[in-house]
Amino acid sequence: MSTRGGLPAGGRLSARGARALIAGLVALAALITAVVLLVPGGDGEGASEDDRPGPAAERWAGTWSAAAAAVEPGNLDGYAGTSIRNVVHTSIGGTSARIQLSNLLGTRPLAIGHASLARAAAPGTPAAAPGTMRRLTFSGRPGVTVPAGGAVTSDPVRLTVPAAADLLVTTYSPAPSGPVTFHPHARQTSYLAHGDRAADTTGAAFTKKVTSWRYLTGVDVRGPHTGGTVVAIGDSITDGNTSTPDANHRWPDFLAARLRTEPGAPRYGVLNQGISGNRLLTDGSRWAVSSGPSVLSRLERDVLSRAGVRSVIVEIGLNDLFKSPRQLDPEKLADGMRQIERRARARGIQVIGSTLTPFGGHRGYRAELDSVRQALNAKIRAGEVYERYVDFDKALRDPGNPLRLRPAYDSGDHLHPSDAGYRAMAEAVDLRQLKGTAPMAP
Repeated sequence: MSTRGGLPAGGRLSARGARALIAGLVALAALITAVVLLVPGGDGEGASEDDRPGPAAERWAGTWSAAAAAVEPGNLDGYAGTSIRNVVHTSIGGTSARIQLSNLLGTRPLAIGHASLARAAAPGTPAAAPGTMRRLTFSGRPGVTVPAGGAVTSDPVRLTVPAAADLLVTTYSPAPSGPVTFHPHARQTSYLAHGDRAADTTGAAFTKKVTSWRYLTGVDVRGPHTGGTVVAIGDSITDGNTSTPDANHRWPDFLAARLRTEPGAPRYGVLNQGISGNRLLTDGSRWAVSSGPSVLSRLERDVLSRAGVRSVIVEIGLNDLFKSPRQLDPEKLADGMRQIERRARARGIQVIGSTLTPFGGHRGYRAELDSVRQALNAKIRAGEVYERYVDFDKALRDPGNPLRLRPAYDSGDHLHPSDAGYRAMAEAVDLRQLKGTAPMAP
């Protein structure tokens, strides 16, 4: 019997052919069902809300962060029976939010009995905006125990989070928890209260002001405009030391403002992972409030694993010159920076390195130290260290005396910039580099 395309010449199927066709259709249907169940976002088990793919703009992005820097001095038992209301400032908005808590430097489990998130009613107040208080859960539970050395992320909550707004993140610990992981140089006022005040919307119980962030290391948002995250990692210059308190005038804050407002800018959140006293190559003691783990040792935790990271700007190196043991070989510093580049690019993250800024007139100035800075900067400008860089040295130095900061950009200690200097740093960043579209270093 002749056939055309598997059918009998008369267009009718034999019984055997019909059975074969039906069997093929059943197999195809089973295959399609299996694919649907395996694809995240289908109706099969294992497809959580956070795993389901969607438009890039609906993915998580970091809006705020602070690096775990040290153990809080003079407090070996934690904050039993105390509510900590950390005040943080957002860099990008969203319609859902979640937080990260860290017990990285603790030696005992950290028990959190109650946690909440709210928008602040106004800058500088512990009061919550009406209707914004949200109780946080962790894997569906109202409390969580963070193991020593560990971290946790809360379940997401629906909350309209504006860009450039203050959030209140409150945690209550019912029992002693040992040494406290904190970020000492916050340049931001937060609050403490006795008892479980996590749901307090008035803020009246939060009578004690503090200038450090405790346990909280990140806030992420998701929404229609969360295109990604840029991380700024570095030392006290990135941390914002000497910037005006409660004004959000660190250079990453000014960069976030540019990303929100300038035409064509990528709509990225900005995470500040600066630690005062931080070094590139050498870890500091957990008990030293101005040191922290080195950039190389914390790169995975503070940059590569953060939500939605597209780019990182690296500002580091001066403390490797200042602190004992000093590193005075520019090639060893350059090699450490190249490690950052390799590790980040292997994860698809764009790297922008920075030149080291002037410190002439500072109490730590030595000509031999500055010669190392100059040699390292020459390597960076020649494209021997990073593929892309921002010239913070050029942005801040005094044209008449390039070994020193421009007077208007000097906070007064001849090392850390003023608010105007921090703004100049942010303005020196080529926003195209954050997307990898600007020319590479020569």
